[in-house]
Amino acid sequence: MKHFYLLLGSNIDPESNLPRAVQLLAAAGQLLAVSAVYETEPVGGPAQPAFLNAAVILGSALPASDLKRYVIAGIERELGRVRDPLDKNAPRTIDIDIAIWRDMDRDPDRLNLADRDLLRFAHVAVPLADLAPDIVPSEAGETLSAIASRLAASGQGVVRRPGIVLPLPEGGE
Repeated sequence: MKHFYLLLGSNIDPESNLPRAVQLLAAAGQLLAVSAVYETEPVGGPAQPAFLNAAVILGSALPASDLKRYVIAGIERELGRVRDPLDKNAPRTIDIDIAIWRDMDRDPDRLNLADRDLLRFAHVAVPLADLAPDIVPSEAGETLSAIASRLAASGQGVVRRPGIVLPLPEGGE
């Protein structure tokens, strides 16, 4: 079993697309935890609405490449994600990225850093720190809580949205 720390973001109908993405992820594996929802300003690209971001921990036996290729890509397609090859920062119905993963059977102490944006952007670090503030991803050299605090203090606006709660199926944290 592997634990995947996934980041979810949406700025097209996010109040519907984020919960639906969480439901679809739960159907594809074991949903272990769900963060709070945060509102963030878009990074780069044209003027567009703010994003809602959250993170989940998903348990799955799949290799990371298969999770990304089949499960994540399938959910993004189902929710109408359109990738613009000329503008990677275009508005989107849903974006799901693997930020960190660990193989619980082989090396549960190693936290593989899959997305270096965790070290650059508060909208990635803050929701992940909700889930596991004390873990130290490989190559990061500091806890998720420290990364999130440092990036949030740098002026990257991340505002918790307590009125939006994502579903966590029975058995999750």
